[in-house]
Amino acid sequence: MIRSILIHPDPRLKKICDPVAEITDDLRRLADDMLATMYDAPGIGLAAPQVGVMRRLVVMDCNKQPEAPRRPIAMINPQVVWASEDLSTYEEGCLSLPNVFAEVERPAEVKVRWTGIDGREEEEQFSGLWATCVQHEIDHLDGKLFIDYLRPLKRQMITRKMEKFRRAQASGLVQKA
Repeated sequence: MIRSILIHPDPRLKKICDPVAEITDDLRRLADDMLATMYDAPGIGLAAPQVGVMRRLVVMDCNKQPEAPRRPIAMINPQVVWASEDLSTYEEGCLSLPNVFAEVERPAEVKVRWTGIDGREEEEQFSGLWATCVQHEIDHLDGKLFIDYLRPLKRQMITRKMEKFRRAQASGLVQKA
């Protein structure tokens, strides 16, 4: 099922999410719904708070080329356990901030540990777009948006733009983000 994506400045996007204590059928359905929502948007990552669920769950798939096979990953309670000193800069966007992009500097590589939807503990080292995406999504679980890395004036301008977008969306002037 495709879920609605919250748009900044929805206050739920700034809250720290609760850890997942138990993997249930509802949680598996949520992960499936989040992947369907992410692919439909289209995006490469989505965190549970973006669909209004305040739990530590993210999904991602950075294989963007049409000929590349999909590689969906669902991460429960993900945490960065190592980050490189080398940094990289990517122009980031977010499904909760439609049509907003800005360069953000983050560690170039990270090792992440999480529980898979099957209950097994997993660990993987990510680089490139995958590293940026996983850090971006984990930030969502901590109530942080990519615009929080920007200067205050730029952040305020984006927030005003999003408030205007949400009003237009609520009045029916704008369809889906």
